[in-house]
Amino acid sequence: MISKGGSEALLQALTTTARTEPPDHSTLLPLLRLLARVGQRDRKFGLKVQKAEATDIILGLARRNLGHHLHLIHCLWVLRVCASNVTTGTTLGVNGAMELVFKVITPYSKRHIRTVRAAIEALAALLKSKSNSRRAVKRGFLGGLLRLYQDWHHNDVSNNYIYIRRGLLLCLKHITNIQLGRETFLCSRGMEILFTSVQDCLSCKNLDPITNTVTQILRKCYPKESLPVVTVRSSYFFPLPGNVKAEPPCEGSEGDYESDGEEEAEKDLDDEDVESKEEDYDLETDVNKLRSRPVPDRPEEELGQYEAMCLELSYNFQELESESEEEKSSEDRAESLPSTPSHFFPNATSVKHPNYRWRNQSVTEMGPDPGEKDLKVPLQSWTKKEECRWDAADEKRDAVEAAQDADCCEEEDPARSHTHTLRPLPKEAAWYKKIFYPECEASINPSPGGRLESSDTVTNLLEKHQGAIPFHSPHFYIARAKRVKSIPDYKDLAFPDFWGHQPPPYSKPMVERKYGIQRDKVLDDVRRLIQPGNVIGRTVFDSDEASHSSPGAPGCLTFFSKFESGNLRKAIQVREFEYDLIMNADVNSNQHNQWFYFEVRDMKLAVPYRFNIINCEKFNSQFNYGMQLVMYSVKEALQGRPCWLRAGHDICYYKNHYRCSAASEEGTRGRCYYTLTFSITFPHKDDVCYLAYHYPYTYSTMMSHLDVLEQNRNPKKVYWRQQTLCQTLGGNPCPLLTITAMPDSKKRGDLEQFCHFDNRPYVFLMARVHPGESNASWVMKGTLEFLVSGDPIADLLRKCFIFKIVPMLNPDGVINGNHRCSLSGDDLNRQWLAPNSQLHPTIYHAKGLLYYLRSIGRAPLVFCDYHGHSQKKNVFVYGCSIKETLWQAGCTVDTAVITEDVGYRTLPKILDKVAPAFVMNSCSFLVEKSRESTARVVVWKEMGVLRSYTMESTYCGCSHGVYKGLQLGTQELEEMGSKFCLGLLILHLKSLPCSKKMMAQAAQLLDLEEEITDHRAQRSASNSSLETDDEPPCVEEIDYNTDSCSDGEGDFSELDQEIQECLSWMEGETEDEGVTTGQTCSSKALRGLYISSQPTSNSTALPLHSTALGVYSGFESSLA
Repeated sequence: MISKGGSEALLQALTTTARTEPPDHSTLLPLLRLLARVGQRDRKFGLKVQKAEATDIILGLARRNLGHHLHLIHCLWVLRVCASNVTTGTTLGVNGAMELVFKVITPYSKRHIRTVRAAIEALAALLKSKSNSRRAVKRGFLGGLLRLYQDWHHNDVSNNYIYIRRGLLLCLKHITNIQLGRETFLCSRGMEILFTSVQDCLSCKNLDPITNTVTQILRKCYPKESLPVVTVRSSYFFPLPGNVKAEPPCEGSEGDYESDGEEEAEKDLDDEDVESKEEDYDLETDVNKLRSRPVPDRPEEELGQYEAMCLELSYNFQELESESEEEKSSEDRAESLPSTPSHFFPNATSVKHPNYRWRNQSVTEMGPDPGEKDLKVPLQSWTKKEECRWDAADEKRDAVEAAQDADCCEEEDPARSHTHTLRPLPKEAAWYKKIFYPECEASINPSPGGRLESSDTVTNLLEKHQGAIPFHSPHFYIARAKRVKSIPDYKDLAFPDFWGHQPPPYSKPMVERKYGIQRDKVLDDVRRLIQPGNVIGRTVFDSDEASHSSPGAPGCLTFFSKFESGNLRKAIQVREFEYDLIMNADVNSNQHNQWFYFEVRDMKLAVPYRFNIINCEKFNSQFNYGMQLVMYSVKEALQGRPCWLRAGHDICYYKNHYRCSAASEEGTRGRCYYTLTFSITFPHKDDVCYLAYHYPYTYSTMMSHLDVLEQNRNPKKVYWRQQTLCQTLGGNPCPLLTITAMPDSKKRGDLEQFCHFDNRPYVFLMARVHPGESNASWVMKGTLEFLVSGDPIADLLRKCFIFKIVPMLNPDGVINGNHRCSLSGDDLNRQWLAPNSQLHPTIYHAKGLLYYLRSIGRAPLVFCDYHGHSQKKNVFVYGCSIKETLWQAGCTVDTAVITEDVGYRTLPKILDKVAPAFVMNSCSFLVEKSRESTARVVVWKEMGVLRSYTMESTYCGCSHGVYKGLQLGTQELEEMGSKFCLGLLILHLKSLPCSKKMMAQAAQLLDLEEEITDHRAQRSASNSSLETDDEPPCVEEIDYNTDSCSDGEGDFSELDQEIQECLSWMEGETEDEGVTTGQTCSSKALRGLYISSQPTSNSTALPLHSTALGVYSGFESSLA
């Protein structure tokens, strides 16, 4: 009807009928009902009303029928629909529509309920116009609306008129979208009135329409304020080289936090980890830009320096011809040794289930299952390469030598010479004695609370560790940590990084969101404003003030974060067991507050502590969808359970009242912050616990892990070369790894065959360009361990490829606790188009190495940048496709002109079949304008790498497959890294020519067809219904923006039901002065939505002053 001009025809008929004297109501009323029903579905109805010059006619009809409620209701319906267009609503407001409607709204009465309801809803529609809202505030309507709401709330004890109360709240909600409205609301004690009234509604779920709307108003009108810090800029300042100068931290200017109007919807700053709501306008539709290969950003002669990073192409293996008898005898001795601690490597055909870790543990402790061959690889000792037997004395000697090396480094840089100490252990002498001296009866005083500078204490710790955690050495970690250069000049080591992490023997399910949790947390925040006397407000930790970094008052928690990757700037005790926490911004920046990692101690047992991180920046988070943070307990670790565990309950992520007053790099002055709130009950009294956003993985952890891998690889099979790609801005080396296969033997034939490196394509892998994405490092850890392992598939993989790996592309950011940027304050994954050699050295040289490989005809077959995703579940990739981008943008694609190899989809399809956490449906191959400077797009365009990917791993868990409903732990992330390697092998076998020998070896190792079939059957069972949305529906609708329309006010069915209800009433009876509750709500569906089945007779009502109704004096008589 709308498409055929029905709206215009109805408006024309209305104009003609309304001018007839006297009006024919038998025609006019059905006409008004039709206009109301059609108009609400016609997006241009308001403009059509203005074009037909019908606004005055509708207003005139309403004025003429003030005394006839049935006719007035019909006019108000059409007025409401017209006002849905802001321009038309503004015109109606100028012509006196608000004053007219406001006259109709009466205090509580059972008379003319339908008329009052229609008037309130029409007024709410009119107030969506900011001009109308200003006019309403200036004419005192806001105070009148508050008094009306108080009156209806006070008298509607049976909750029969919820829609009336909610309609009044919608009027307040719209009127407070402007700053003048919010100021007047505060001056009118609106916060106190609504906060007090909503307490009566919390226990009744049927009152949720009221409770949710009140919560939105309270949060929006909460007075905006700056964060309680001296400046929002980072506590750390790093002077930049060259002519680029970073501004030192300075106090942000105060000012108006918001524009005079509705808050703008935030845009997440994640690149490659943004929700897949790609707008069409962001897609690159210029075919020439998509197909062209840009000119290199540097002269070709500069590429010669990268030849030294590809020594494998000219490696002289002839020097290995002679094998000493000592090496042979050492090898023979090693083969006769009993099994040493082992690390589980899933083989190509293993399929996991939710409790797979119990199976793995049995493999380690009881011996391998006969049906699971090649599942584990011996972890050799942490001693010198020539020896294989683990010996504590040898390990200590290695640690001494490593420490001497570190001392030499410190002597070279006296300014940075210092002693690293471990953070203090729990200060409980009896517990300490039990752990370290269980058989000693004498009294032991370990100087509780002091630093672990005693060599005896450290020796006890190291002897207790004894290599319990695979691929981790505390000795190596200490040696590496001493060489790290940080801006705060860290002197403390966090215990979890020193001791290590052992994945727990179970996977934890995603937590179910508690109903009403967001609402309850917001109301708790408002209670601080209403009842300030209950707030302690004591600063117990402040990294900017040394006086606040010492142990606080008795009974309060003690915080600390000045260790590698730590991030906690300030802690404020709000109540006895509640703390507000503020994270530090990225270095040389005033934003990117998301990553946190800190220590807490002096807790009580069986007490839930609430923590509120109040300066998060992302507009949404998986914390709202089942994700938990991670916790590490020192007492648990020393009792044999060194695990980072998912922890926390009552978790919620929502927008708060804090605003940034200083302009950021993107000009987001006045941007809002979000609160991550969670509660934790600590497992032990007076423990030392560490809390983090995700499983931490520090730079020193990575470097010591590389040391362990190098020592424990089989040098006769694994070619391993570790070089320094470059020095970072902070002076830390960025490692570059080369991994491939060694010759099968030293015979000339094998050497000649092996030296044909031209047959091995390159695979280029990177990770951790964003410091806060620690999950990317765990995936990389799994990749590295698999590549150097003795697994036959890994051996075959090394023979197929040469791997170039940069395991941590942003060491400075990781070290200094950044979330996204480097020391220059730049997002390094936005610098690939034109990296600066001084400001972005790791990007500049990684790109240079890729340029060099392309210049010698060895561009990588696969390029993959490991990332983490904060808003989506599963593991997936982003790739690049011209055709898919154009199709998505709605462009016509001439397939004769635009040809494209679809091989970019092969690897993701393989991973979808072999990796339990990977989901093809989550992948995207679109090229966006906003991503043109990312590694994925630049390597695809400039290097011509078809298979250029960003692989995203969720912080949360999976929505598909065997891990569905489970949060991913480090073992699942490491497994993803190893499965990525398996995917590369299958890609090689499917896409590249292989020798008969290699094909035979591959066929013996895994039956590809059988494996793919098995996984396809398994995945199809879990993917029977594809997700249309990334997130499952929550039991509570999550309102991230205060101007959200989550109250359902725009629902077509609501007005339709109202009209139908009125029609039923018109057909059945005549409205009189004593309408009953049953008559008012005759629609069963409407009653089910708005009316409580068990009326609460003990509702507490607000006091209503006698003068509050003075504005309405004479109203009823005027309508009589």
